[in-house]
Amino acid sequence: MSEATEAVAGLRRLPWKSESGKPTFLASDDPNSMLALMADQIEEQHLTNATTILGLVQPMYGPDARLTASEALFMLRRTAECLADVVDVARMRGERLDSE
Repeated sequence: MSEATEAVAGLRRLPWKSESGKPTFLASDDPNSMLALMADQIEEQHLTNATTILGLVQPMYGPDARLTASEALFMLRRTAECLADVVDVARMRGERLDSE
């Protein structure tokens, strides 16, 4: 699950964690650096994944839905994973806006 992370002035938080599970940061003013572009791609992939999962899940909880307990749990887990990623993307982008 996602957790709140304090922004570090002058650093961009990246959408992956260190081996020890701590947030990683980029110290660069270049938005076109290799790591900044990679972080942008990963953030965009998180948003794409969430959109895809949402499209798959929406028909599954309608009035005619007939899911087994394990199917419903699987759907809930994937949705929660995507939601956590999207919340992180929103926070990271908000941190960058605050620093501008």
